Amino acid sequence: MTKNFNVLTIGDAMITMDPITKGPMRFVTHFERKMGGAELNFAIGCSRLGLNSKWISRLGQDEFGKVIYNFARGEGIDVTDVDFVEGYTTSVNFKEVRESGEGKTFYYRQQSPVLTLRVEDINEKLLDSIDLLHITGVFLAIDPQNLTIAKRLITLANEKNIPVSFDPNIRLKLWTIEEARKAYFEIFQQIDILLTGLDEIQLILEDSSEATLVKLANEFNIKDLVIKDSSAGSRLYRNGEWFTSPAFQVPVIDTVGAGDGFDAGYVYSYLNNLEPNEALRFANGVGALVVSVLGDNEGLPYLNEVQLFTSGTKEIER
Repeated sequence: MTKNFNVLTIGDAMITMDPITKGPMRFVTHFERKMGGAELNFAIGCSRLGLNSKWISRLGQDEFGKVIYNFARGEGIDVTDVDFVEGYTTSVNFKEVRESGEGKTFYYRQQSPVLTLRVEDINEKLLDSIDLLHITGVFLAIDPQNLTIAKRLITLANEKNIPVSFDPNIRLKLWTIEEARKAYFEIFQQIDILLTGLDEIQLILEDSSEATLVKLANEFNIKDLVIKDSSAGSRLYRNGEWFTSPAFQVPVIDTVGAGDGFDAGYVYSYLNNLEPNEALRFANGVGALVVSVLGDNEGLPYLNEVQLFTSGTKEIER
């Protein structure tokens, strides 16, 4: 019988305005209102895979805040620690999607409600019955104080022997690479799993050779160093050994949210003790299913969908 693992994350969520047509945003006149945000996407991804997701956040006391709150609750996410804040508007972003499926995101998140989170809000109770804590660099980038908040949460997790996963999820529209590096190296000291894109780790270390990656993992005692490399698949460095898994070849409709989905897939695999190659294949499968659907989280699959897809018994129907 599969255990019901509990996963915790913290971060912003936004109303996402998805373009009805592809091309440069200045030529797009119609958008569809949806929801997004790296941590929210991750929580949804975990929930759909059968994990119990808990999300810490703050939303504006406005209509958009209510939309996000009810959507998250409808996805089965524990929103006990999501509060509404007066005087702060819920964040919004507009997406641009090109013909290739690649895209850009334009953020309108100044005075984000998560700015009202304080380190005093972080206590041991938040981690009761939690099996894994997931942090992303997006939360760190929103405001300098969030590094202190994240480190407090990670320290409490370390004290309780709760594994911590971290995705740098670089957002250079929110801070500089120098600011990001400084924060990341503080976080690296306390994490068990690093989930990063190859392009991201190249920016962070200015070198993405295997020797440099191994040095990073060994220096910070990172148990699982996972490299996401888009159409080239993924790699895992664990216990002195590299494991690889090729990507699934699927039509690319929208790449936004694929990394968050991969993270959810890998965390599911980690908690359920899947073998390294199997874990990578499962996470790759989640990512592939995400990119085949337009939207930040619409493509996040349910467990049976991933199992059928990765086993090769069912073709993609999206």
